[in-house]
Amino acid sequence: MNSPQWSKPALILMSIWGIGGIIVIFLAGLQDVPEYLYEAAELDGANRLQMFWRITVPMIMPVIFFNVVTGLIAASQVFAESYIMTAGGPLESTTFVNLKIYLLAFKDVRMGYASAMSWVMFMILVPMTILLFRISRRWMDY
Repeated sequence: MNSPQWSKPALILMSIWGIGGIIVIFLAGLQDVPEYLYEAAELDGANRLQMFWRITVPMIMPVIFFNVVTGLIAASQVFAESYIMTAGGPLESTTFVNLKIYLLAFKDVRMGYASAMSWVMFMILVPMTILLFRISRRWMDY
């Protein structure tokens, strides 16, 4: 199929393949939660849902934060998938910013415009990452 309506779902399905690394990081974080906290909560009469929200989630909050920040950065670096599968796709439906920068720089030889787009992308990502770090102070204990 060469239609724009199926190009992005195809890329999403393909990107699900990379979720394994995130799962391994979550598993490591879950294994780091001390068992005695669950035992103490059980003695106090907490049910499974209460233990999850009051023990598990706060204890793995640094892992969640790490995965959110790296996910934000990884989402901004979508290039290879769209270039290999569709080279910009039908009707440019999979021409993401990184691919557009590449095509401008090396196909159209418009290095200045591609460099300016790169700087704009950088100026968007850095404040978003800083904002995530500042917001994390409210809901995360180290």
